Amino acid sequence: MNKLKSTFFLLTAPKLAALRAWPPVIAFFAGFLWDALTLGRSVASFDLWILSGYLAGAAGILWWLGHRRHILTVRASEGVTQTTVDSPASFLSPWLERAPFLLLQFLFGGLFSSLFILYFKSSSHLAAVLWSLGLGGLLVANEFLDDKYHRFTLTWALFGLCAMLLFNFLLPYLAGSINMIWFYLSTFAGAGLTHWLRRRTPGCPGRAAPVWIIAAMLAVAYPLDLIPPVPLVKRDIQVGRNFAHKGTEFRLTLEKAPWWVFWRELSSEVHLAPGERLYCVSAVFAPRGLNTRLYHRWEHYEAGRGWLTTSRPGFGLAGGRDGGFRGYTYKQDMTAGEWKVRVETENGRTIAEHGFTVVTDTPPEPDRVVVRSL
Repeated sequence: MNKLKSTFFLLTAPKLAALRAWPPVIAFFAGFLWDALTLGRSVASFDLWILSGYLAGAAGILWWLGHRRHILTVRASEGVTQTTVDSPASFLSPWLERAPFLLLQFLFGGLFSSLFILYFKSSSHLAAVLWSLGLGGLLVANEFLDDKYHRFTLTWALFGLCAMLLFNFLLPYLAGSINMIWFYLSTFAGAGLTHWLRRRTPGCPGRAAPVWIIAAMLAVAYPLDLIPPVPLVKRDIQVGRNFAHKGTEFRLTLEKAPWWVFWRELSSEVHLAPGERLYCVSAVFAPRGLNTRLYHRWEHYEAGRGWLTTSRPGFGLAGGRDGGFRGYTYKQDMTAGEWKVRVETENGRTIAEHGFTVVTDTPPEPDRVVVRSL
């Protein structure tokens, strides 16, 4: 009988190992594709509660792993060893042993995937994009860390980072405000939750110091405009002529890109007649109940002086519209050269940025323009 079991294990083990390599890969790409298609268009309360459920599930597994480790340590100190039962299903024991770590990997992967997409779609300038790509790096690295999750210092750091980033969304969403105080409170709440959970886990495995280091880094990065101003999400931003407001539509005349610039539809140049107005229309998603004020910072590049702010008009924003809430501003008598408009919060956090070149001559022919509704 034992020989039969051994033969069965030798025949099935390679196949099981081969099959084991494919589900994580399929799940990774399927889950990421699903998140990319469903997240970022808006920040729905359902999405945030689902991610909160992921975080709660990860907290429960970490506590259970710590509890099991504590029990095994106590038994080992008492000279009690664990025996293996010889059964037909004994070859599955390595799979059952790894199950909590695979589930923890799945939960962290879901959190990093969703947070990466949400932060990336809220990024519009280089520093924020690099920050978001760092989250993407953690998303990929998570696929190779399942055998490292027994190191509690690492898992506490990953859990704390997920908690802080999720709370950066959740607290402003619940408070209906993007005041900077909510960022610092949510960051402290995520680090505090991780510290409390570790202290409540039997044996207090690992160390929580890296979590507080991450919290300090976030606190420094925020005023430097390195972190996207979540939960606001950029929907669109355009500059053009002949602005018209008809019903619920904002219409703008935009210029087509030359035929040889095949990788985009719209031109980066704007041709203006002397004295003609140039309008900027931006659409930003804000969660329902969030009320704030946004600003368009118009900047012109001057040789030897860099980017200079020429004006910063503001407009109100109230959250909840699926298509994004829109605002517009305009400038007149613009000089030729490089320009950009930055959409900012009241405290100067950048939501979107759009660069273009102004050419002061006659407007283009009708076949070179397109009317867009925003």
